[in-house]
Amino acid sequence: MADILQIHDDIKLYTTSDKFFLEPNINPTEIMVIDRITGEASVKDIKSVKIPIPASAYKPVCGFLGTIRLISGLYLVVAKYRILIGKLNGHDIYQLAGTDIIPYARSTTHLTNKQIEDNNTYERLLRAALETPGIYFSYGYDLTHTMQRLHSVAPDFHKMSLASRADSRFLWNGHLLKDFSHQQFERFALPLIQGFVAINRVTVNGHQLTWSLVSRRSVERAGTRFFMRGVDAQGNVANFVETEQIIERGGEKSSFVQTRGSIPLFWNQYPDLKYKPAMTLLPEDHVAAYTRHMRDQMQRYGDQVLVNLIDMHGKEEALERGYRAAVAAAALPGVRYEPFDFHAECRGMRYDRLTVLMDRIAHEQTEFGYFLSRGGTVLLRQSGVFRTNCVDCLDRTNVVQSLLARRQLAAALRLLAVTTVDNQHPHLDALFNTVWADHADMISVQYSGTGALKTDFTRTGKRTRLGAIRDGINSLTRYYKNNFSDGFRQDSIDLLLGKYIVTDGEGNTVPCPLRRDRDWKYLTFPSVLLVAVSMFCASAVLPSRYSNEVLLYLMFWGAAVGATLSFIFKHGKEFVEWPRLDGGGLALAGPRGPPQHL
Repeated sequence: MADILQIHDDIKLYTTSDKFFLEPNINPTEIMVIDRITGEASVKDIKSVKIPIPASAYKPVCGFLGTIRLISGLYLVVAKYRILIGKLNGHDIYQLAGTDIIPYARSTTHLTNKQIEDNNTYERLLRAALETPGIYFSYGYDLTHTMQRLHSVAPDFHKMSLASRADSRFLWNGHLLKDFSHQQFERFALPLIQGFVAINRVTVNGHQLTWSLVSRRSVERAGTRFFMRGVDAQGNVANFVETEQIIERGGEKSSFVQTRGSIPLFWNQYPDLKYKPAMTLLPEDHVAAYTRHMRDQMQRYGDQVLVNLIDMHGKEEALERGYRAAVAAAALPGVRYEPFDFHAECRGMRYDRLTVLMDRIAHEQTEFGYFLSRGGTVLLRQSGVFRTNCVDCLDRTNVVQSLLARRQLAAALRLLAVTTVDNQHPHLDALFNTVWADHADMISVQYSGTGALKTDFTRTGKRTRLGAIRDGINSLTRYYKNNFSDGFRQDSIDLLLGKYIVTDGEGNTVPCPLRRDRDWKYLTFPSVLLVAVSMFCASAVLPSRYSNEVLLYLMFWGAAVGATLSFIFKHGKEFVEWPRLDGGGLALAGPRGPPQHL
């Protein structure tokens, strides 16, 4: 592959009353100038620009991430801190560890008090999105593409800037960089991905290898666990993640790609305070959306094996039947449906039963193969992928994906003459388990708000009682976050990705969606519940001896607690924190769910 232009890494940011100056730190020949009044930006010869403040009066930053418009006007977004993960294909890969958002406007005197309050909320939303763990970048390597894609393009492709050639599905600051696509910004615009990156140097039988795992989350239908499910009319699915396992040894490079994504039907599962809200299949053209999604996947990845791990009975049964019916109705060549009831097959911690599934799909893994190049020459190409899903595409999915990756790793190491069939490598096995468990946790945090479940199996190769206890704690944490904080997280994602765009005059001449009045029940019933629980506890604890009167008090306040809880759970959707910006296309998967008066 041809070398591409390196993006400026260390930058000096000078801020004056009317301009921003971004000057590269090492051997600068150009400088980016942004007018804070007009919003215009340009890159100029450094000799033609005089910065009207002392040379030492700068703020060090490590990347220009773009700009975004909030109520007070435009904001400059820059990377402040980074963590080196390792080298991939000879290029340093970093994790984003801190950002700064700087307003163009020098004051907020042009805003009303309510606008200032709303603008502060938008700032918090943007910061929350940028502080999500698992955002990565490189100044010289295109993290948005797989190795096979990078070897399957025209020569001119490699002459393009990293931002302009990035796969838009995985470019998380595409909205921030939309005004910086001109060639003059090619060494300043720094693309970001969200997902997971681990890079490890290992020695196996005297061979020095770099083993890496790269996952890329899609920006299409991006969101949180219960607010973003299923497919949209364009064929995009929620929680779509492309995962690439890479092995490098000198000039030899191997890559194996898998995908995951929500079941490609129109369905939702909005939070309603129940531990497992009902899943609803909507009366839409499921086959058309499924077909659109699968044709896109086949065009990008080749043949597909659809590994469906959801329950075939109970609450998930209708979803499994709908998926099976859509696959049969579309009858696309090169697509095979492989259902496996994970919970039923592995009941009682019998995770050894997963070998049944692995045996069923082994021949297709051999047939699909993987990508392999030597000295820039392509020797093998991957001809298809396993598209794995459960309901959330997190816990069960990660277990199966790690087993597929382990099998491919062993095959690739044998092909590279690093190992033989009989070789045992405890250090590599332990590293593999740890990285895949960390990967599971990261993808889960980004979608559900907590670490993954079942990672004890991924880390140790077996299910444990302690792991089951940890899963219980994570499940309770998920319950709280999915009901009471994911509305804010969904809004933060929609704002960062440009699914919702702040309009001029918002909060003054135009209503601000952040200001949505709650129904009277939202505050009344939790307050009544708090009083009833307090009085019940007081009646139970404070009396020195129990009389009929005390027992009547206990019965009354106990009944009040029960009645209030019953009402709250019956009208659960009215007590959930819903997204307010409505930019993520929730309506495409059916009705929003919250009552209209909320």
